[in-house]
Amino acid sequence: MRTITPVNTVDASLSVPGSKSLTQRALLAAALADGISRLHNPLDSEDTRLLKAALQEFGVEMDCQDARCWQVHGCGGRLRQPALPLFLGNNGTATRLLTAVAALAHGEVRITGDARMAERPIAPLISALQGWGVTIASDLDNGCPPLTIQAQGIRGGATRLVTGKSSQYLSALLLVAPYAADDAEITLVGQLYSKPYVDMTLAVMRDFGIAVQADAERSHFAVSAGQGGYRGRDYAIEGDASSASYFFAAAAICNGRVRVENLPAASLQGDAQFVHLLERMGCRIEWEGGGVSVQGTAELQGIEADMGDMPDVAPTLALVAAFAHGTTSIRNIAHLRVKESDRVSVVVHELRRLGVKVDEEEDAMHIHGKGMASLHGARIHTYNDHRIAMSFALAGLRLTGVEIEGEECVAKSFPDFWQRFQLLEGR
Repeated sequence: MRTITPVNTVDASLSVPGSKSLTQRALLAAALADGISRLHNPLDSEDTRLLKAALQEFGVEMDCQDARCWQVHGCGGRLRQPALPLFLGNNGTATRLLTAVAALAHGEVRITGDARMAERPIAPLISALQGWGVTIASDLDNGCPPLTIQAQGIRGGATRLVTGKSSQYLSALLLVAPYAADDAEITLVGQLYSKPYVDMTLAVMRDFGIAVQADAERSHFAVSAGQGGYRGRDYAIEGDASSASYFFAAAAICNGRVRVENLPAASLQGDAQFVHLLERMGCRIEWEGGGVSVQGTAELQGIEADMGDMPDVAPTLALVAAFAHGTTSIRNIAHLRVKESDRVSVVVHELRRLGVKVDEEEDAMHIHGKGMASLHGARIHTYNDHRIAMSFALAGLRLTGVEIEGEECVAKSFPDFWQRFQLLEGR
C-alpha cells in the first residue's frame, strides 16, 4: 500500500526510461540480425526481462550488465529449440511477437503466461501464421495462450490477418517476414487499431536494414525475401511516451510545470501526442532541446478524444478529466478491455471511488468533471495493472487520502516509477 502526499503545485524536470515498445521491437530485430547490435537507453523492466530470458532460451547471446547499453549477438535467424516452455507472464507484446518468432526454430515450442495472459486473445495471429504454413495451436482451443508451435520455419507467400483488437498481431508478422522462405505478403481484414505502433515496427525494421512495401491505406504489406535478414547496428531508444504521460498529467491537474528531457518532437511513439490533448484542455506545451515541457492551467476544460491510436494513455487522460470542468468523452477504446485488465471497466470503477460521475459504454467512457467539487480520496485497487497504479497515483497529488494497493505492479514497465514520482511530491 502506498499513500500519496498532496501538493500545492509541481515543478520538476526529469527523464523517463526507454520506450518499452521500442525496446522490445529493437531487441527482437537485434536478436535475429547478423552481427552485433548495441541498444542504448533500453528499458530494463519486468516485461523486457521476460523477453530477454525467452530469447536466450532460443540461443541468443547478450551482455546486459551495463543497464545503459545492451550488447546483443544476433543469431542470423537461426534459433535453437528451447528446452522448456517460454513463460512470458502478462507481457502481451512479447507473447504476440515471440509467437511469430518461435516459428523460425525447429521442433516443438510452447509459450505460456500467467492467468490473465491465458484470457487475452491471439487467434487472429494463429490463423495468419497458419496461412504461412506454420503449425500452431491454442492448447485449450480457445484462441488464447498457452500455445504450442511445431516449428519448422516460415513458408511465406500470401496470408490474411483479421485485425482483431491489437496491432501487435501485424507487428509480429512483419518482424519475422524477412526470414520467410519466399516473399511474404499480408492483407488486413477489418479495422487496424493503434496504427502508430505499426509505423514504429516499420521504422525499427528499416533501421535494421529491411524495407517493407505498404499501400497507402495500410491494408497490404509485402516483404521481399531477397533482402536477407536484419543487420546488427547501434540503436538509440527514445524515452517512453506512455511513462512520460503521468508527469505531464501531474502538471495539468496541479497547474504546475513538468519537463521530460528525453522525448523528442519527432517521436516514433503515438503516445507522444498525449501532450496535444492536454493542450486542448488548456495547458501550454513547449518542445525544445530534445524534450518537452507542459505548463498546467487553473481551469482544465473537458474535450472529445479518439484514443484508437494511443490506447495506453487513455487511463491517464481519464484521470486528468476528473479534475476538468465539463464532460470529457474518451472514445474508440473497446480494445482496452483485453489489456492487463479490462481498463475501461476498471478506470470507470476506480474513478467512481474518487467521487467522479462517469458513464460507461462498450467502446467509450464519459467523465463529467466539476473540478475539485465532490472529489475525495479513496483506496485504489490496481488489478495488477501497472497503468492503473501510475495514473491513479496522480489523484493523490490533489486529494488527501489516496492509497494505491499493489503499487509494486509498476515494475512491469517502470520499475523506479515511485522514486521519480517523489520529485512531484517534493521529496
